[in-house]
Amino acid sequence: MRLAVPLLALAAACATKGAGEPFTLVSVDEVESMLGRPGVAIIDANTRETFDENHLPGARWYRAAPSLGAVLPADKGTRLVFYCASPT
Repeated sequence: MRLAVPLLALAAACATKGAGEPFTLVSVDEVESMLGRPGVAIIDANTRETFDENHLPGARWYRAAPSLGAVLPADKGTRLVFYCASPT
């Protein structure tokens, strides 16, 4: 099953990466395989309208809280996946 939402950029912060390389690009298929897994948080950086119409299952809208930190999970070992459909 392919994801319906168009994704131009995906970045995952991985707790196992070294300090010099904290981010890596991941494919749509990799993100799809992470959906609903424990230890993974999906963060949507789209506009409210785009989030409402097309967010990934279980995604958190980062603008829903007063700060990005409020949307992030308490467990610092959680793999974070950020995505958006537009660079603006």
